[in-house]
Amino acid sequence: MLNKEQIKEIIPQRDPFLMIDEVEELVSGESCVAYKFVREDEYYFKGHFPGNPIMPGVLMVEALAQTGAVAILSMEENKGKNALFGGIDKLKFKKMVVPGDKLKLEVRIIKKKGPIGVGEAIASVDGKIAVKGELTFAIVDNG
Repeated sequence: MLNKEQIKEIIPQRDPFLMIDEVEELVSGESCVAYKFVREDEYYFKGHFPGNPIMPGVLMVEALAQTGAVAILSMEENKGKNALFGGIDKLKFKKMVVPGDKLKLEVRIIKKKGPIGVGEAIASVDGKIAVKGELTFAIVDNG
């Protein structure tokens, strides 16, 4: 189990844009299972939507991307680098995520060639899929 401070040692995102709270399982270079605890006081709920707060789909995708980044950037040869979006494919939104939900984030790396890779990504709440798709990433040097 990795906490937020340990996650920040692997990926460069910081509050308010660090979208994962803990890592439950990590197989470096292969997969990662993480969680986002969706709090009522999240900054985006002020406008999305007043009186009916729903986590924006793009932020669920970002949380999945950060989970995949933990898997890929935890590899020794990628330490200190960054993982950027290269593409999003076959993405489906299936369930709304609201304050109080524990969003489970699972990414399995299914393809790697040089600095480019693809992760199969699934976000769920209580076993029900909220988002599913494939995320393409590119490993780059920071700076």
